[in-house]
Amino acid sequence: MSKTFVKNDHKIIWGDALEVMANGIQDNSIDLIFVDPPYNIGKDFNGRKDKWNSEKEYLDWCCQWLDLCVKKLKDTGSLYVMAATQNMPHIDLYLRGKLEILSRIVWYYDSSGVQAKQYYGSLYEPILFCVKDKNQYTFNSNDILVDAKTGAQRKLIDYRKAVPAMYNTKKVPGNVWEIPRVRYRMDEYEDHPTQKPIALLERIITASSNPGDLILDPFSGTFTTSFVAKQLGRRSIGIEIDEKYVKIGLRRLQVLTEYKGEKLKRDPKSYERSLPQQKTLFEQK
Repeated sequence: MSKTFVKNDHKIIWGDALEVMANGIQDNSIDLIFVDPPYNIGKDFNGRKDKWNSEKEYLDWCCQWLDLCVKKLKDTGSLYVMAATQNMPHIDLYLRGKLEILSRIVWYYDSSGVQAKQYYGSLYEPILFCVKDKNQYTFNSNDILVDAKTGAQRKLIDYRKAVPAMYNTKKVPGNVWEIPRVRYRMDEYEDHPTQKPIALLERIITASSNPGDLILDPFSGTFTTSFVAKQLGRRSIGIEIDEKYVKIGLRRLQVLTEYKGEKLKRDPKSYERSLPQQKTLFEQK
C-alpha cells in the first residue's frame, strides 16, 4: 500500500518504488527520471539495511526498476542513473539494448578522511545519461555553461580557425563533474546517509528538462530532486519507502507543516538557499 501527498504540481508518494511505478504512474508520461537507488553496500537507512542476500538478487531487483523507468519515460525523455562503481558495468550493459547511452558521467568529490589503506579508495560515483531517441531529446546546453579554464583564462589564440581568435570563455561541462558531497552541518544537510547535492540536480534538471516538464525520482531520500524541480519551475513525483524521509520531503516541498501532530522543522543552523535569488554552485565556479 502507498500514501500520496499532493500540493500544486508536486506529488510525494510514501511506498515501494516498484509497486508505485507499476501501478500508479502512466506509461510514456515522464520527461526526466533521476534514479539514485540503494547501492547494496551496507548503508543504514533509518534501520533499513542497504544489503541484498547476493549480487544476483540485487541486480535482478535493479533490472525490475530499470524496466519500469524505461516504460514510464516519454519517447523524448531522458534517464539519469547512479550506481556503485562495482554495479554500474552491469547496469550499463543492461540498458544498452533499451536506451541510447549518451554520456558516462563521473561525479568526483574530494574526501577529508582516509578512504582506504589496502587499495585505492573511491572518490567518485558514476552516472549514466540515457535517452530513448538520440535525435529528439531535451538538452539545454546554453543554460549549463561553465568557464573554459584552459585557453580562455590564459588568453590563448586558436590558430586553427580561418581567422585566428581567442578560445571560448564558456563551454558545456565535460563528463567529469567536481561537486562537493553534502556533509554534516552544510547548509543543505539533512539526516540521510547518501544525500545528493543540490548543485548536482541543478545541472541535470536544467540541462534535460524544460519549465513545466514532469520529473520522477523513484528513490527520493531527502527529496532533493523534487526540491530543485520546484525551484526551477518543473513538476515532480517523488517516491520514498521510509516514513522518516517522507517527512523531510513534506517539509522541503512545503506540502505540510505538521504531520501526525508533529511540527515539521529543520535544524535552525541550516537553511535552504533559494535558487532563483542566488547563483547556482556550478555558476559560481
